[in-house]
Amino acid sequence: MKDLVEYVVKSLVESPDEVSIEEFEESNETVLEITVAGPDMGRVIGKSGRVINAIRTLAQVAAAKQGTRVAIELVETGNR
Repeated sequence: MKDLVEYVVKSLVESPDEVSIEEFEESNETVLEITVAGPDMGRVIGKSGRVINAIRTLAQVAAAKQGTRVAIELVETGNR
């Protein structure tokens, strides 16, 4: 799951080296926290949040096939 999301996010941003994804379990689902460089936040969020919602949908479908649940969170960093 993490690899899929990481591949998609790194393909979208200008600074793929600054993408980091932390994975941890919270109650009955896997949480993926995505951190990107400040200037790339807009690319990952997209217009009206369409891109991040598409990434969430893609991850949820992949997780459902594995019989699990996943949540995607985009963490904002201080460097802009």
